[in-house]
Amino acid sequence: MTDIQIAQSAAPLPIAEIAGKLGLCDSEWIPYGRHSAKVVRTPDSAPRGKLILVTAVNPTPAGEGKTTVSVGLADGLSRIGQKTALCLREPSLGPVFGMKGGAAGGGKSQVIPMEDINLHFNGDLHAVSSANNLLSAAIDNHIHFGNSLRIDPRRVSWRRCMDMNDRALRNITIGLGGPVHGMPRESGFDITAASEVMAILCLAKDLRDLRERLGKIIIAADQDGKAVTCADLRVQGAMTALLQNAIYPNLAQTLEYTPTLIHGGAFANIAHGCNTLIATRTAMSLADITVTEAGFGADLGAEKFLNIKCRQGGLWPGAVVIVVTARAVRHHGGFDNLGRHIHNVRNGFGLPAVVAVNQFTDDTQEELESILSYCRDRGVAAVLASGWAEGGAGCEALARQVLSSAQRSTPKFTYALEETFEEKIRALAQEIYGAENVDFSPAAKKSMTQFEDMGFGSLPVCMAKTQYSLSDDPKKNGAPRGFTLFVRSFKVSAGAGFAVAMTGEILSMPGLPRTPSYEQVDIGEDGKLSGLF
Repeated sequence: MTDIQIAQSAAPLPIAEIAGKLGLCDSEWIPYGRHSAKVVRTPDSAPRGKLILVTAVNPTPAGEGKTTVSVGLADGLSRIGQKTALCLREPSLGPVFGMKGGAAGGGKSQVIPMEDINLHFNGDLHAVSSANNLLSAAIDNHIHFGNSLRIDPRRVSWRRCMDMNDRALRNITIGLGGPVHGMPRESGFDITAASEVMAILCLAKDLRDLRERLGKIIIAADQDGKAVTCADLRVQGAMTALLQNAIYPNLAQTLEYTPTLIHGGAFANIAHGCNTLIATRTAMSLADITVTEAGFGADLGAEKFLNIKCRQGGLWPGAVVIVVTARAVRHHGGFDNLGRHIHNVRNGFGLPAVVAVNQFTDDTQEELESILSYCRDRGVAAVLASGWAEGGAGCEALARQVLSSAQRSTPKFTYALEETFEEKIRALAQEIYGAENVDFSPAAKKSMTQFEDMGFGSLPVCMAKTQYSLSDDPKKNGAPRGFTLFVRSFKVSAGAGFAVAMTGEILSMPGLPRTPSYEQVDIGEDGKLSGLF
């Protein structure tokens, strides 16, 4: 059976029962249909539960099943008597209709209703797009009606967004057709998951914090080179109104009825790659153990989870699960890539690492045993995970290992906030990626100096980098050495509370593949979806 067939054959519990499993009272959740809800409970200031982070090696283009392992682990923990909550990101329609797929897991380790989750779940990403594009419209409207803020049209940095891969919109010219249609200027679109509004939603502590962060967004420079913000246009209140429901986490359930909060969808290769801080803190205040994931490999999602989200949110995991597959080991030509990620988790961040070997049907016993043996020889706990085929039962051993490995530790970050932007980037490149050196374009160098002079130098850095390699070259597999990381541009996302370094040829608007997934998706006369994985 396909993933969607397995999900459609499930018998989900009424969402009221899932809310009850978390201990939510009626005033703390709002039903969105029969099988999902919005949790409106304010997170505790000091969440009590343990936090487990799931990450992975650098993935192959098809992914290594990190979400599937996360779901299986959460179900496995529930099966052995732990009050568990799962926190995941919301899928973007870009990957759903592109190549990688959705974000609800797979096989018998899925979150349901998977069709709703994978197709603009409860409208959150549309709300983010609308808020982003309201700001875009406000900028051009202000320029059209006199431009009292003296915005330099050549230096407008804010772009429109949409939740779809569309390479034709990366660079566009707007305002054509004469004076009545606005001032012509160059612009472009980002995918919604890369919007600063999405990052703000994911890192905001509450509605007030959300509004304040939106006001801090730098949208352009004026004729004197000074920053112009969203607050200068007085549009942050209206943007917050558009996000008033999107700020609440979505409650769903796994196939085995483990409560799941799905909220926020920042990509890890061009943003910080984590679900919302509100969802994570809410789960930790309701459950004994919260399982969450960070996008792509540990060099991207996990690094940003630890250096950015945990730093801003006052969190720190008890253990980190690194997902690997035999397919990924073959792709990387051996164990070097896995070894680097283990080193980063244990030595770089001082955290216990548990390797989850996600099993595929075509894996050989020899391949699986070689991975387990590699880890054993290095004193790393490694467990076979068969959540896709067996659900929570296939991840009970992993759950027990994670429980025994988890411990309290003092946060250990890659860099100090007092360091310069260049020092922070060099620390990430050399200590996490294994680079020998970092090269900066003149434009990036200039931007870094300007933003430090403007008082933003204490922000953490969000690296935009390919997910397929520890380097900035997607073709360099394994654990490359002696390479130079190239930073081509640099900007500050003042509302999100981090700076962004663009490396290599990473793009904030992906394109669709030659054979996109949308070709398989259809809906019958009975309203039943097919082809959605």
